[in-house]
Amino acid sequence: QTEVFENLVQAGVIDPTKVVRAALQDAASVAGLLITTEATIAEVPEDKPAPAMAGGGMGGMDF
Repeated sequence: QTEVFENLVQAGVIDPTKVVRAALQDAASVAGLLITTEATIAEVPEDKPAPAMAGGGMGGMDF
């Protein structure tokens, strides 16, 4: 996986099936990454209302 475009016969690649398999694996890996990334970016957090304020103190406990 040198990322160089060249004639496969001159480069010594004897088994083109192996090349196709490697290309399909790489493509599937990138597709999986894109699907995961899109799902992560697409999720918008919900705006939750603020929690209710705490109740007042007990009566007769003032100074």
